[in-house]
Amino acid sequence: MNADAFLAAVKGKLIVSCQALEDEPLHGAQIMARMAVAAKIGGAAAIRANSPADIRAIKQAVDLPVIGLYKQGDCGVYITPTFEAAAEIAAAGADVIALDCTNRPRPDGVSLVNLLGRIQRELGLPTFADVASLPEAQAAAAAGAAMAGPTLAGYTDARPTPDGPDFELLAQMIDQLPIPVIAEGRVTSPEQARRTLDLGAWAVVVGSAITRPRAITARFVQALQ
Repeated sequence: MNADAFLAAVKGKLIVSCQALEDEPLHGAQIMARMAVAAKIGGAAAIRANSPADIRAIKQAVDLPVIGLYKQGDCGVYITPTFEAAAEIAAAGADVIALDCTNRPRPDGVSLVNLLGRIQRELGLPTFADVASLPEAQAAAAAGAAMAGPTLAGYTDARPTPDGPDFELLAQMIDQLPIPVIAEGRVTSPEQARRTLDLGAWAVVVGSAITRPRAITARFVQALQ
């Protein structure tokens, strides 16, 4: 699936992030595959998933396009940090490669321009730039990313951590980038998701609010306290 086909499939629609880390009760490829099935039945247009095992299981379970990523480590640049990580999720069946495109140093020292170029040349897949600021988004677009999202806004020191989605950064990206912007990051309600599309987002990714019951439960408990 090329970038145009993927973007046509998700235009104005919901992408559901089906992820569970090792310390979460729902961790496991088959569990995430069933979560993807539930998301498809609910109307999701695509899935965002982490790790070759999860991506492979999800691709076998649903016929939706998959934005793949590979989290390695838990600090710094850890979302698909190297070409080797991108190659593994490509081999697992990812249709789009999501990766950290912040200006922080990558663990192997490879520049973002070189990494994006190699993914395009050798893997032939479109890339989704996870960024934390407008300059990072602009740099990723110039380097060849097919789409971008403010996924990492508030997770680096480029911008303050917002209480909810970083609507300000999202609007800046939509206004100034030559590539489609997909809203992602702290979208926790249908109203917030609708607002991202009203601002001009190409599509919207929702994860924890749909697929992470531990986090959902904690929000309710916090509100009651």
